Amino acid sequence: MDDADQQSGDASDSENSIRARLPFPAEFLDRLSEIISDSHDLQQVYRSFVEPKCVSFRVNTLVTDVTTVCNSLADQGLTLTPIPWCEAAFQVPFSQRSLLLQTSEFDHGHIYVQTASSFLPVLALNALPGETVLDLAAAPGGKTIHLAQCMRNEGVLSAVEPVRNRFFKLMANLKRHGVQIAKTYQTDGRTVGRKTPERFDKILLDAPCSSESRFRADDADSYAYWSERKIREQSRKQKGLIRSAFQSLRPGGTLVYCTCSFAPEENEAVLADLLKHHGDQIQVQDFTCPAPHVLPGLTHWRGRDWPAEIQYAKRVLPSHELDSFFLCKLVKL
Repeated sequence: MDDADQQSGDASDSENSIRARLPFPAEFLDRLSEIISDSHDLQQVYRSFVEPKCVSFRVNTLVTDVTTVCNSLADQGLTLTPIPWCEAAFQVPFSQRSLLLQTSEFDHGHIYVQTASSFLPVLALNALPGETVLDLAAAPGGKTIHLAQCMRNEGVLSAVEPVRNRFFKLMANLKRHGVQIAKTYQTDGRTVGRKTPERFDKILLDAPCSSESRFRADDADSYAYWSERKIREQSRKQKGLIRSAFQSLRPGGTLVYCTCSFAPEENEAVLADLLKHHGDQIQVQDFTCPAPHVLPGLTHWRGRDWPAEIQYAKRVLPSHELDSFFLCKLVKL
């Protein structure tokens, strides 16, 4: 066996060893190995399910400033590391999570604790002051607050959430964090398109999904309800939501679609369905994603072929800083 074969064998052994320690359904792990073909990438994903992650947060510039917050948190013993690709965003070691959540800055809405992956779709959307913006699946409100920060509380920001308890949590979060431009609606996002056709300059759809990126090996509840049937159910809902979002988008407007699922049925297949019905009205945009390890969208999956432009979607691989994420940027022609 030459050196290359030896290294390949070692990588395979390591991959199998990590996989063997994961308690997840075999079907889920088999799917991952089809979605992520590179052995080193797959090992990174496996490790992300067991290793602690840094805790990320944004300073809420609607109500305070970065310097004041950072100085206060540092005085309380927190070790802050700036996230270079997101303004006013920082991380602390996992060991300091409890300390961060006990600060007055957290209690008073001066910071918002959120996985750094969730910053990416808001940055891709690039909402500006004075625009009319829709967050179509908004609860608990982290991305809505981030959008309001980008808009400097200028313009119109509509936030939709159908589930009653999540809707009230959304409203409370927006109020606590000083969001003044938001109008909240408790309604099914799939009905919004026909109610508000071509109204919004920009739309964010962080679609409800199977939440596969949030699976943790030490938390059985995180993966207890996973099944391929659930993936199919989520995909049907997501297709309805993205069609509604596209109907609400003005010509020339931008739609960012995202999930925290690995599943192609919830990601590329949803985009392919929209392109099938409205392909002559849509441009799938290539864009720069600042995450450290990003794969292109799949154009083939289990015997299905999808449009070539879906490769411009981004599948963010997890790390000690980020959860896995999928996002795509669309423009209505």
